[in-house]
Amino acid sequence: MSTDVARTWIVRSPEDLGRAIAGARTQRGLTQEGLATEADIERTYLARLEAGASPLVLERALRALRRLGATVTVTLPAGDGSQK
Repeated sequence: MSTDVARTWIVRSPEDLGRAIAGARTQRGLTQEGLATEADIERTYLARLEAGASPLVLERALRALRRLGATVTVTLPAGDGSQK
């Protein structure tokens, strides 16, 4: 997949966030192991996040934002966009 196109995900739930993480990771050509290493987290934790199994605090934060009428988006910039 070309990395020249920006991609945006709307996040309404932990599952949406998981899809955004997995999609951004895939678009950058990273494996779960590679991203986990770069982010300094366990690969199994990343896998749980991508599956939508998030900490309760995240679910509550998303719920509060929805009640406020907020839209949460994750935007992957076009091009390399790598951050370290």
